[in-house]
Amino acid sequence: MKVAVAQIASTKGDVEANITRHLQAMRIASEREVHYLVFPELSLTGYEPELAADLAFTSHDDRLQPLVEAAKTLNISIGVGAPFKTDGLPQIGMFIIKNSGTIEHYAKMNLHPGEERYFSKGDSHHFVSLGKQKIANAICADANSPQHALACRRAGCDIYMAGVLISESGYTADAAVLAKTAQDTGMLVAIANHNHPTGGWSAAGKSSIWSQQGLLASTNETQNALVIAQYELCHWKGEVVVLQQATVQG
Repeated sequence: MKVAVAQIASTKGDVEANITRHLQAMRIASEREVHYLVFPELSLTGYEPELAADLAFTSHDDRLQPLVEAAKTLNISIGVGAPFKTDGLPQIGMFIIKNSGTIEHYAKMNLHPGEERYFSKGDSHHFVSLGKQKIANAICADANSPQHALACRRAGCDIYMAGVLISESGYTADAAVLAKTAQDTGMLVAIANHNHPTGGWSAAGKSSIWSQQGLLASTNETQNALVIAQYELCHWKGEVVVLQQATVQG
């Protein structure tokens, strides 16, 4: 069993360019035999609240088709970030595209102050079962909520994976919370962060995975990279795989 998070940059509002970066990460992850790969918060559009309503996706959006076809061809399941269209304000969403080609959806349940101007919040958890492992999906502020993680653990989850946007100023405190979540719950905890400014925020990078024993693997601030965790012989081990760097506009 292998899971991974992708640290990549997103170009403001350019879904096509961002999908190209996702496809590259998916190919490398597939070569490494990763089963489930999670990308940063709103990775398909960038974290751009003002653009969210215009760029919002549905579960059967044609723009997702390159990712659907790649998931089937590469035999990998992924969680990608995008605003989700509703009858009211869009939600901060994660589309879970399975290796079978089916699409599921999770919406961020805990909003940061100010996000309520642009987004509505979700009201239910989402889990992915892979082999004997049960994975909980989360988005950014969800992972700062002990109640969110605890509910996932009580539901039988072994792994907790979040797409995030964590700034340089907030990283130290957030990382401490994530490490404590891993220690207290026994879940493997992983975050996929941006490594390029988005939405006016200077992203910290440092996408990481923690086990109950502590930090398993982490990127630096600027790498385009995969952080991979493999479960083998009753314990987790981690590695970082650097991706080709890409120029980002906006």
